[in-house]
Amino acid sequence: MNAAGMLPRALMGLLVLAMLTPAPLRAQSTAKPVLHGKHWVAITGKPLAATAGAMIFHKGGNAVDAACAMLAATATMWDVLSWGGETQALIYDPRTRKVVGINALGVAPTGATVAFFQQKNLPYPPEYGPLAAVTPGTPGGLMVMLAEYGTLSLRDVLGPALQMADEGYPIEAQAANSLEKHKEKLKQWRYTRAVMLPHAGEAREAPQPGEVFRQPDLAATLKKLLEAEQRALASGKNRKQAILAAYERFYRGDIAREFVRGAQEEGGLITLEDLSRWKVHIEQPVKTDYKGIEVYKLTTWVQGPVLLQALNILEGQDLKGMGYNSARYIHALYQAMNLAFADRDFYYGDPYFPPEEPIRGLLSKEYAKQRAKLISWEKNDPDIKPGDPYPFQGGTNPYAQLLTQWPPKPPAPPSAPQTSLEDFERTFYAGTTSIQAADAKGWVVSITPSGGWVPAVIAGRTGVGMSQRMQSFAMSEAESPFNVLEPGKRPRATLTPSLALKDGKPFLSFAVQGGDSQDQNLLQFFLNVVEFGMTVQEAAEAANINSFQLRNSFGDHTSKPGKLLLHEQMPPWVRGELKRMGYELSFEARTSGPINAIAFDAKHGTFWGGSSHHGEDYGIAW
Repeated sequence: MNAAGMLPRALMGLLVLAMLTPAPLRAQSTAKPVLHGKHWVAITGKPLAATAGAMIFHKGGNAVDAACAMLAATATMWDVLSWGGETQALIYDPRTRKVVGINALGVAPTGATVAFFQQKNLPYPPEYGPLAAVTPGTPGGLMVMLAEYGTLSLRDVLGPALQMADEGYPIEAQAANSLEKHKEKLKQWRYTRAVMLPHAGEAREAPQPGEVFRQPDLAATLKKLLEAEQRALASGKNRKQAILAAYERFYRGDIAREFVRGAQEEGGLITLEDLSRWKVHIEQPVKTDYKGIEVYKLTTWVQGPVLLQALNILEGQDLKGMGYNSARYIHALYQAMNLAFADRDFYYGDPYFPPEEPIRGLLSKEYAKQRAKLISWEKNDPDIKPGDPYPFQGGTNPYAQLLTQWPPKPPAPPSAPQTSLEDFERTFYAGTTSIQAADAKGWVVSITPSGGWVPAVIAGRTGVGMSQRMQSFAMSEAESPFNVLEPGKRPRATLTPSLALKDGKPFLSFAVQGGDSQDQNLLQFFLNVVEFGMTVQEAAEAANINSFQLRNSFGDHTSKPGKLLLHEQMPPWVRGELKRMGYELSFEARTSGPINAIAFDAKHGTFWGGSSHHGEDYGIAW
């Protein structure tokens, strides 16, 4: 055995920690500084959008007002989402000292059935195009959040986004180059190419980075919302009623009619009845307790509970003693995540549709102990299957027979081409931005909006891009009896905001973009703070691992058992030990994901903001 192999595991972990995290004695030990604030913090996926949040705080708005302004701005900037996508949020209400959930995920439209797509020889709904769309959720989610928990008018909150759409804004390189990259797809759709390719016929048809990018149709739609609000106020309606009048115009008025006309012109399925029946749900989130910290997530219509399940599985392990990013620590994370994600793949789905998801059993501490016993500490298990949580909530599993046949056979027809590794990883990280906001009055907001990313179909003259979320449905009970495609049903999404309380007060608010990697990155971020004492900025930049063993929620839903992403600076003795345990390793310079977070300093009554250096995410505090 070589000298490195003889080092105690804890010492090896300390060496890895020293190599992969900045030295604490430097004046600034991270690529970005921590954001310190006393009055408020606003963080999101684009610098201009963070500025929109700051503008609203300066108007006297609370964190909900600011978060809604950032949501509107990021959707207008096509920050891997648009106005026709979906919004998921957790809000801490200081008046009640409770966390509430906002479910603004769209539903499958009329005619969207398994048989419909099978007739088209499609194993899943397509990744792009009009047949990929669920109903738009972000406009409704924004307006309901604002009406219920905000303080300002819709006119105030949409002001920055309207100015950006109407007068234009200097488009950043990331979005401009994405439009150019996808221009052949964008040309397929009449209203899309008119907006996104202003230089048609030229060598570069998309806007140049820094060019003023205008969206007059979207501006007209936003103005209609504000007109509806102002008319309601003029007729004697209160602030909340006026905002909901704008909601009515989007989902049941002339905006809805144009959206449906444009969507159907491009071959989409969404009807006026689909928009009219859809509604936002204000929910009670699910939670677990990890060493005295209450961690809250949205329930099974997203993947959020996997973080809670993984924490339950890991709670009995001496993670700190293993050493940060030691081979044993990485192995523990990988196995715990795979156990939780296997349950996600089988048991998660829309809680407003039968059958009822066994969430009490899934989040049972005793169930977690049973799952933890399956971990082999010597090698990776590529055959991890979903467990049976029903006995832990006093029930009998009605799908026990399906479990014996797991994993399901791929539904792809024999002639379907094999998915390349590049395409697999592209879809694995698809979509999403994140929004974090907090204020001195105690309001805290964590949002992961998504959907309608480039290349998106713009529906008619609305300027609103259509979602691509329908591909996340299962197409048979063998895949997941809880997530099979049906009209009116929400697909189980990857989108997953997070909030944590300690001693009944806000402790940590955090979210990240990146498809199936989201709760993997967030689990490690949380442990970085709680177990390893990192600041939110250090934790946001710290090296993560990613498992690809779970079933991809996009594309053809494949998985890569044993495939493991590591930071490129991972030491050779850790690499060697992981290879001996059966892992197939790949490496990247940045593995943290674009994490945004706020920590609450109870001792000093201040905020610590963190925003990853992974992408264009940015924060402002005061």
